[in-house]
This record gives sequence, C-alpha cells and structure tokens, in this order.
Amino acid sequence: MARRLVTLFGAPHVSLRLFFFSFSLLLLLLFTLCPGAEGRGRAGRTTRREDESRARRDSRPAPGPTFTSCRTPLSHTEHGVLDHNTHETGFNGDDGSHVILTWVGDDTGVVLVLSTISAPIDSFLEGGSTRLYRSTDYGKSFHDISQHINNTFIREEFGISVGPGSSVILMADIPVVDHQGGIIFTSTDAAATFRFIQLPFHLAEPITYHFHNPDYLAALSIDGGLWLSLDFGAEWTKVHDGVHSFSWGAGTNLFLSYSLVDTVDADERGDLVLKRTKDLGKTFTTIHEDIYSFGYIGAFLFFSVMEDPRSPRVMYFSSDQGETFSRALLPSASTEQFYSILDGDEDMLFMHVDNPGETFFGTMYTSDDRGILFSKSLERHLFDGHRKSDFTNITSLRGVYLTNKLDHDSRIRSIISFNRGGTWGPLGKPVNVDCDEHVQNCNLHIHGEHSRNNRIVPMVALSEATAVGVVIAHGTVGDSLSSSQHPDVFVSSDGGYSWRGTLRGPHHYSILDSGGLIVAVEAQREGQVKTIKFSTDDGQCWKSYNFTEQPFFFAGLASEPGTKAMMVSVWGFRPEEDGQPMWVTVTIDFQSLITRECNNQDYEEWLAHASAAGGDPERNGCMLGVKETYKRLKKESVCRNGRSFVVKKKQSPCLCTREDYLCDYGYYRDQNTSECVREAKVANKTLELCLNGEEDELLTAGYRKVPSDRCEGGFSPQLAEQTVVRPCGSKPSPGPPDGSSIPITHFDTPREKLVLILVCVGAAVAVLVAVVSAILVVRRTVYTYRSPVYRFSNLQHHEDENGVTVDLPSATSSNGTTCQQESDDDLLE
Repeated sequence: MARRLVTLFGAPHVSLRLFFFSFSLLLLLLFTLCPGAEGRGRAGRTTRREDESRARRDSRPAPGPTFTSCRTPLSHTEHGVLDHNTHETGFNGDDGSHVILTWVGDDTGVVLVLSTISAPIDSFLEGGSTRLYRSTDYGKSFHDISQHINNTFIREEFGISVGPGSSVILMADIPVVDHQGGIIFTSTDAAATFRFIQLPFHLAEPITYHFHNPDYLAALSIDGGLWLSLDFGAEWTKVHDGVHSFSWGAGTNLFLSYSLVDTVDADERGDLVLKRTKDLGKTFTTIHEDIYSFGYIGAFLFFSVMEDPRSPRVMYFSSDQGETFSRALLPSASTEQFYSILDGDEDMLFMHVDNPGETFFGTMYTSDDRGILFSKSLERHLFDGHRKSDFTNITSLRGVYLTNKLDHDSRIRSIISFNRGGTWGPLGKPVNVDCDEHVQNCNLHIHGEHSRNNRIVPMVALSEATAVGVVIAHGTVGDSLSSSQHPDVFVSSDGGYSWRGTLRGPHHYSILDSGGLIVAVEAQREGQVKTIKFSTDDGQCWKSYNFTEQPFFFAGLASEPGTKAMMVSVWGFRPEEDGQPMWVTVTIDFQSLITRECNNQDYEEWLAHASAAGGDPERNGCMLGVKETYKRLKKESVCRNGRSFVVKKKQSPCLCTREDYLCDYGYYRDQNTSECVREAKVANKTLELCLNGEEDELLTAGYRKVPSDRCEGGFSPQLAEQTVVRPCGSKPSPGPPDGSSIPITHFDTPREKLVLILVCVGAAVAVLVAVVSAILVVRRTVYTYRSPVYRFSNLQHHEDENGVTVDLPSATSSNGTTCQQESDDDLLE
C-alpha cells in the first residue's frame, strides 16, 4: 500500500516517575474506556488518565427498534485513491500524557500538536516535558519545532491559545517566587516563528483575546491585577488592581469586577464593584456596587447584586453595554435554586430557573429584546444533577432549538421548537424505524449532555450554519429516552422536522465541505479503531474505509474549523512493544476522491419549514415572520462545494398571526382558544418598570412579538404605550476618572437619621401632590380614548416574591466569540 508512515523520534526519559506512568498506562489500556474527544472545534484535546474512576457497565444496552443502515461498497479504484491520500504520523518516543491538536487560521493548512507531561511543582525548574509539532499540509506530515520555543515547558492547563487570523500564543508561566513573571511565546505567522516575551506578572488564567482585534489582549495576574496589551503581548500595562473577573464587551468595552479592599476568593464575593472602560483602561465608569458576579453574552451584560447582606441576590440586565440597566422580571429563586443562561444573542436570551429541591428540572423562559421581560417557554426542563442541560441550538436552520424535559412519570422525553421557544413539540418517528405494538407514543428522543456525561454516547447533536438543514444526533426511538437501549445515529436534512436512522451504535462524527460530506468513526468502548465511514447524501448511505493497518485507541476526530475543508484527522495512541505509548494521527484527504466541482445543476431550491401536508400556500414555510428559500446541494449529487461556497437564500415577509406573538408577562396562552389570558395571581396588581433610567408605567394587551420575528401586517394586538414617565435609579453612577471607588454617605446616628427622615418626608409630600395631580390629568385624557388594559411592574412583583437568588459566574458568549465548550461558566448558581 502507498500509505505513508512518518515516525518522529524524541529523546527517551528514564525516571521512576515515568516507570509508574508507563505501568499506569498499561492498566488503562486493559481496564478502562478509551478516552474520547469531540474534536469539532478549533482545538481537540485528550488525556490517557481521564475519568479512570468511572464504573464500567456490566452489560451492553439492549437494542432499540431496528432499521437498515444503507452501506455501499468501496470500489477498488476508490480504495486506491484514498490509500495514496492517507497520511499517518507516529510520534514515537514522545511520552506526553496530555496532547492538544489545534488548527491555526483559515485555509492555512497549519496544524499544531502540543504534547506535555504534567510535572510536580518542584520539577518546573527542570523544564518539564513538552514537545511542539507543526504541520503545514493539513496534517499530512509533522515536524518537531520544539527548538523554536527553546524546548520550554508549556503549562498543560493553559496550552495553546489560537486567536483571530494566524495568531498563536503559548503560555509557559512559571509560578515560583524567584521569577519576576511568566513567559509567553507569540506568533503572527501561524507558528512559523515565535517571539519570546518575559511578562511582568504571573498568569492566573489563560490570556483573553479581543473578539475581533488580535492585537488586543487582556490577562489576569495571580495577585488580582488586570493587564492589557495593545501590541499582541509585546508591552503590558496594569490598568486595575484587586480584579476578580473581567470580560470583553462590544467594541472596545471591557468589564471587570473588583474588590474595594483587596483581591477576593470565590467564597468572599458580594461586595464587588462592577466597572467598565471604553478606552482600553484610560478611564473607568462604575456601573454598580455590591456585585456578586457578572457575565456578558450576545449583546447583554448581566450581573447579580446583593442589595442587602440579609437578602438574596437579584439579577440585572443591560442591552447597551451598561449605560443603563434594569432588574430582570423573573420568578424568584431560593438559595437552593439556580439560574442558568442557556443561550443568547442580540435579540433574546434563554433562561433556565431551577425548581426547588433536588428535582433535576425547572422552567425555561425567553426574554424580550431588552433582556428584562421574560415569558414562560417550557416547564419541567431537564437540568440533571451534574448541572448539565441538553438544550441545543440547531444552527443549520434559523429559530430551531432542541432539548429534553423530565415528565411527571419521571421519564425523559425530547422536544423541539422551530420558533425560538414559542412552542415545543415531540420529534417525529424516523421514516425507517417502527416501534413495537405496545409502545403508545413512537417518537425519536435525542441524547444530549445528560447522556454524554454518563458515557452513554460520545457526542451531542451536531449542526453547522453552512450545512443548511443538516442535524446529526444520537437517539433512541420509543416512548422516552432510555439508557437501556442501544443509542444509534440519526440524521435530519430539514432542520429536525423529519429524521432517518443512519448508523447503528454510537459514533464520533463531523461535517465537511459545507455539508457535502459527513464522516464518522464508530465509538469502540473496548477495542481500537481503524475504519472511517463517509456519506455524500446526508447520511442516507455510507462507505467504509480502513485508514490504518495497525488499529489504535481513539482520542479525537479533528477537522479544520468552518466545515469547508475535505480533510479530517483521526488521532489517538497505540501501545508499543517496549511499553511506551505512541501518539498517532491519520489524515485522510477526501478531496482526492471527490474531485468534481459542483455546478448549478447540482443544487436545488429548498423552502425551509415547508409542510408536506398542504394547507394555506401563502403561509407554507412561514416561520418567525419570513419565508426562506435556500439553494443547497442535491442528495444525489456527488461533487464538492469547495471553499468558495456561500449559503444563498431568498427571503420574503409573511403576514403576522398569533403564532408570531408570545404571551406577555402576567399572561398565559389558553389551550382552547390560543388567546393570551391574564394569570389570576397577578391580575389585580399594578406594576411598573424601570427602563433606561426612567420608570415607565406600561400598558399591555397581553402579547409581544417573538424576538427577531419579521412578520408584517395581519394580526396586530392593541399594543401598549407608556402613560407616565418619571426618573428612577437605573442609570449607572459615573466613577472618578482615576478608577477609584465612589464614596458612599452613611447616616448612622439617631439625630442624622431623624433629620434625614424629616427632609425626605417633606420632599415626598410635595412631590406626591404634584405627581398625583399630573397622573389624574393624564389618565383622564388617556382613558377617554382607550379601554382599560393590564399594567405591570417588576419592582413590586419582586418585593412580593421574596427577591431573587442569583449567583452569576463570569459567563462567556454562546455565539462563539469566546468559548469554553465544556465549562459551566454560564451556570448561575
């Protein structure tokens, strides 16, 4: 066979520590599960020592309803082409226990592999063990470039940081007292060359890139200092002390929370100050005091406040970078509950509110475009004991979300929404799967984070914006989601409306060529892998190819970010005869197999959200106020979209209906009439809102349009208009230009308090007389021309509901601007 094997040798390490490490590895190979990694982001990582304590299942799950997986044999010619374009690299002699594989830039062909072995603190001076490898041909071959970073030990927990363009940062911080600061290596040419930089501080966490400008870096030191660099790390300036957390916002906005006294630990928060700088640290503005934590997601800044040491925390949102903010109108939560922001963009937020006790479920709410008014979207939303949610944004079709709920019979069932949480319903039965006669409701149920965390499946649902309508997920078919059934792979080509069983058993999968190619590797719990499966028709039929003659333990399936590439790397490790492991990466170039470029005849027009059941043709395909017709590849076309492929669609507005509206706060949708009806418990309350620095007394007809809905004309409820506007305390207090805290005047003595009370009472009486007179005049005028409608206020509601208990760790955006896929940073305890 013409497959090329390249072996890179490294110097051996002989020590007692490595002897025990090798012995542990052999035990791992014999008695533990193969570590897995999704590998579909910018970086994939794994460790051989991961999760050794997890218990193995005693028996294989029982199979669910059967389906026939379409298999097409690989021809002799196809096999030969793939053999000539499959490249295997073995990193022999590399004893690294932790490996990171990272793609750099877009269409650069550069792949970095960082291999490290963890070392105790007293061995940092010895340099530890690190090797850096670089490929410039999409992983076909690698070269050891450890000498480019002087063979410096790179910290395992920091690893490689890849930013916009072709920027790369390696962090080699050495946390010992006789070093002035840490060490970083920066590259602007996709790791072809590196610049050595001695930092004036020690890193407490990885360096954070600006969302769009790779030259702007922010870092937190171990002593709580916030440092900024505007020249990609060459020079650093401390801009603030005592910082607990920070986050980039829109533009050059940078938010931070800090202590008035000194740096604080996580369990000492509650008296932090939230600040913002718009000029990269030259001046600061105080947004709020008594902060517990804050985060930034989509276009929303959110933070929790301890308004009184004896009261629960309350949550505020701002949609204008902290210029103004308002208290969120959400049900209160006790100290035993939590909030979690599930997803967010510039239009709306999805918020989970936990139910009291160890129920493992709660209620999901959706916000308005200000992040203030929240409407109930779904009850009994699953949030398991590991604080994991199965909530998934199906990015291949606008407005589609998938999640699981825990029903009253304690069974988990999957539901899907096609209108951004406005309504939810079950997933349909796959077209090629039938349930047994005793199954009352035969539906598809999707395995999410709950199942992945329990090692039932190796991956959650996958979708990509460039692969229109395509969704790949593990699922079971029946009355509910069952861990006793054998999970299989299902594919949808229309954004989740219809499904097809496609592969038996759990797999790792990836989308290539903008959806024109899907690849999968079977998840072997006890064996080694050597076969990759691929499909060119949205998973209807598959071909199999043995990519190696010597199987190895699977660690990850990695492809270039953006789904436009046609190369994929399968990587892992195999044991050698000398007991040492050998890390292996195999890169398969499918572009050599699928050589024809697609033409106009290979594409078809596809109306998203279209119903095959007929109905009103004017409304067919209308979702969130528009019809969207896409130009996408036909299933029978075997060609490549190529790197120049751009998703094209035509949009036309639809007439508004009730489906384009949510029930406003204090209202619910009647199941019989579909009308929005007032909730009895708040029907007699007069409520007000504090919006944009003014207290608005609002009127509502009970409806509000779904955020991002663009319908025109048609159904139009009598919408609210404000009737009274007066100042309220939601505007931020400007901080001193030097960044110091704002002094607060306290009235502590009885005489001071008495004087204050008398002054306030006198002023209040005068103001009250004027305000009441104005209100009577305005209301008499307004109600002459408008029938009474319901008024509401979040301030009184929260006083009645005993406040809000919120703990907001610094969250990262879910829209991909800042990302740690496996973290719980968006969980609000």
